[in-house]
Amino acid sequence: MRIRSLLTCLSLVAASLAAVATEAGAALPTSFQWRSSNVVIGPKSDATHNIRAVKDPTVVHHNGRYHVFASTTNNNGAYSMVYLNFTDWSQANSAQHHYLDTTAIGTGYKTAPHVFYFAPQRLWYLVFQTGDNAAYATTRDIGNPRSWSAPKKFYANGMPQIIRDNIGNGHWVDFWVVCDNARCHLFSSDDNGQLYRSETSLANFPNGMGNTVIAMRDPDKFKLFEAPNVYKISGREEYLLIVEAIGSDGRRYFRSWTGPAITGPWKALADTEANPFARAGNTTFTGTPWTKDISHGELIRNGIDQNMTISECNLRYLYQGKDPAANDPYNLLPWRLGLLTQTNSTC
Repeated sequence: MRIRSLLTCLSLVAASLAAVATEAGAALPTSFQWRSSNVVIGPKSDATHNIRAVKDPTVVHHNGRYHVFASTTNNNGAYSMVYLNFTDWSQANSAQHHYLDTTAIGTGYKTAPHVFYFAPQRLWYLVFQTGDNAAYATTRDIGNPRSWSAPKKFYANGMPQIIRDNIGNGHWVDFWVVCDNARCHLFSSDDNGQLYRSETSLANFPNGMGNTVIAMRDPDKFKLFEAPNVYKISGREEYLLIVEAIGSDGRRYFRSWTGPAITGPWKALADTEANPFARAGNTTFTGTPWTKDISHGELIRNGIDQNMTISECNLRYLYQGKDPAANDPYNLLPWRLGLLTQTNSTC
């Protein structure tokens, strides 16, 4: 009887451990494989917007719909932002485009959006770059593009001194907000090999952004170029950082790291050209590849809020790509959006 009781206890312990492991989820792989869609979202002009490219997407899934915000450029190379929504990716390319320069966000250079729901205030935030600062607009209704507020700036005194000291001939770009239970962090890049992080308290957000530090740097600026994403892995005390790089062939791709906190320390995951997070070389296309660049985008989150949570299972990444033969000036490149689906999930 004692042996039977012991076996019963061991069985219960094993089941409990299995449940904990299932809740925690499987670890991310150390190499990634992807399958790409064809173009899912392309330019859609109207009477006042002659659109050449759609790029820099951000996406959340809320109330049964995907809500996508993106940058656009027109045939003069001028930037704007666009919003669209749909229930299934098969509908994405036919969705109506709403141009945000016709809202209180206003005209002028505004680009590279990042959208999330800030639960403590019950407000949606759209964060974007303006050339000289990080800005944001808010709404209580993400599905109503006319409801966004006028923009406000994060940095009252403009570019922090540490960025001025290191940016060189680069550009201050690609702002990304992620919060934990105490603080909100604002990441940005400088096209010159530095990744920056600023912070404020959760209670004070969006005000008080400061204490700007260099979160990561690389002497080869092309290896740590722009478009940072930071995510909390659901069920694990682990964060995923990905940053866009420019390869030795001039093509865009993503490197990746993991860490125990938003502040790191960051440990290499898949961070080389030979073993990237996402690159044309580890992506399968149907037929002739429509792009050789895997560039600025966002993972499909399993939440909508400021914690930026993702499941490590079956990742999907909305990204920008372009015709491999295109050689236009940067602001005229014909970017389109595609969707990566991970094919080697460990779950």
